[in-house]
Amino acid sequence: MTGYYDLVLGLIPLTLLGLSGSLSMAGVTITSAVTVAATVGLLIVGHALFVNAPVGQEATAPAADDASASPQVGPVNAD
Repeated sequence: MTGYYDLVLGLIPLTLLGLSGSLSMAGVTITSAVTVAATVGLLIVGHALFVNAPVGQEATAPAADDASASPQVGPVNAD
């Protein structure tokens, strides 16, 4: 099954090659075309990282610092 991040990884080179090629064929200079395509690729990566951020195991696992998980122990005196 293709997930969101698989699509993002496929869109990055497709955007860089397809958009820069299309813009250069439309008459835009290659430097400007690659810059615009890289900016769109950067926006795709930014969306994948910050807007639709991946959720790791620490978000689904129970918290280890839960008060009921361990007994209350007083401070240790090192003297």
